[in-house]
Amino acid sequence: MRRAFLALAAIVFAGVFATQSSFAEDKFIVVQSTTSTQNSGLFDSLLPIFKDKTGIEVRVVAVGTGQAIKNAANGDGDVLFVHSKPSEEKFVADGLGVSRSDVMYNDFVIVGPADDPAGVAGSGNAVEALQKIAETKAPFASRGDDSGTHKAELRLWKAAGVDPSGASGDWYRETGSGMGATLNTGTGMGAYIMTDRATWIAFGNKGDYQIAVQGDDKMFNQYGVILVNPEAHPHVKAEMGQEFIDWLLSKDGQKAIADYKVDGQQLFFPNANKGNS
Repeated sequence: MRRAFLALAAIVFAGVFATQSSFAEDKFIVVQSTTSTQNSGLFDSLLPIFKDKTGIEVRVVAVGTGQAIKNAANGDGDVLFVHSKPSEEKFVADGLGVSRSDVMYNDFVIVGPADDPAGVAGSGNAVEALQKIAETKAPFASRGDDSGTHKAELRLWKAAGVDPSGASGDWYRETGSGMGATLNTGTGMGAYIMTDRATWIAFGNKGDYQIAVQGDDKMFNQYGVILVNPEAHPHVKAEMGQEFIDWLLSKDGQKAIADYKVDGQQLFFPNANKGNS
């Protein structure tokens, strides 16, 4: 009788332990995000704070915004954190996301070599700068990857009345790569490059490169966060995903974003609850 009781107790204990272990192993979410949040070091700063507070591990898939949206649309993630508001709003309108919230912003800049072959250094007008780059056929390295940065770049070319695709492989080079790789390629070939400011500040291989064009309102760069819709993908960890979103939008999360700096420079500026949709 005693042996039977001990055996039963062992089975119950093993079951409880297995359940607890399974829960611990499962206490994570997947965030589909843009490369700039990863390359800038922001996630390395934010995610340990969130895990210490909640016990939830955040696993980031850092790709271009276009690919991140495709991945989330396929259900390969619980949260989408990217920077192309029209695409984000379409994601929600299509029933793939629950709702969208502004999280933070920074801006895009165009960087170039010290010899400035197109004569655009010091410009605050991105459209005019791109027109000069096209006119002089100065090398320009584009991500060409449907990322948020690439989408913003194409909008500026359109505003400039230039279709750079006609010069693809000539003065206009599409890397098909992330921001860090494109910066490495572009600086190696003496090309102008459009990048988000955060990645540029964190980039360690600047050489003689400097920011050539900045301060244009058209280069504003808004980031948004969306919970992937569990009605579209029932396996989505909606409760934990929403907890992460709520923390990002909270006073503590917004402070953690503002506090993140590289070389004394703030990379992202929190703006949750200001014009959210």
